[in-house]
Amino acid sequence: MQRPSAAPSPALLPAAFLVGRHALVTGASRGIGAAIARCLAAHGAHVTLVARNAKPLAALADEIAGDARACDVTDAAALARMFAQASARQPVDILVNNAGGATSARFADTSAEHWAQALALNLTAAFDATKLAVPAMEARGWGRIVNIASTAGLKGYPFVSAYVAAKHGLVGLTRALGLELARTGVTVNAVCPGFTDTPMLAQAAADVAARTGSDTERIKGKYAAANPMGRLITPDEVAAAVAYLCSPAAAAVTGTVLTVAGGEI
Repeated sequence: MQRPSAAPSPALLPAAFLVGRHALVTGASRGIGAAIARCLAAHGAHVTLVARNAKPLAALADEIAGDARACDVTDAAALARMFAQASARQPVDILVNNAGGATSARFADTSAEHWAQALALNLTAAFDATKLAVPAMEARGWGRIVNIASTAGLKGYPFVSAYVAAKHGLVGLTRALGLELARTGVTVNAVCPGFTDTPMLAQAAADVAARTGSDTERIKGKYAAANPMGRLITPDEVAAAVAYLCSPAAAAVTGTVLTVAGGEI
């Protein structure tokens, strides 16, 4: 059976409506974060890329004429220093809280440390970055905050209870803050991708295959089968959703969730 084609490249999307805007994207060194950075740059934004791994970050920054800022977003003090440095050139107009990750474990085997790490990366880091971004956005009367959550923020999945809890929290934060900032010119939205063809998914499939004695490609096939379209989501499809939420067309869209999951939800 022939599978449907993926979304067009972000370079083929309409005009550069983000010229003059400064976008900061966390978790930007690969996968969804890198696709978002490329997409926003293609629409004219100056992009600050943030991740822990400096080498791929610097390569992508060279590719899109952006700035690379190596930082562990779970370190609140380091995040604040990085944000101040990134904002010195121009205040942040667009914040994309994309950094995240999951490790699988039965709930009975989920330690307090594992729980705390999952919430720190997938929820608290977005809270801290948003606290840093909002005051200047409010002062200018314009801002876009996009939280990359997950279908795990809208439904449950077994063996990733800490990740599911954190992503549900991120969706709740989005809804609450969207209402709180509704009259300020600052919008807050979430994008919830389904299983997406990224290095993180490939690693997860390899981990499951190693534990179960299965084949990595077979596990990836099961992930694809969870999508009613019968395929994995592409990072570019997620990036296009982010670009829409940052566009003039989405000025009245706030406190909402845009699901990119082929009908899974």
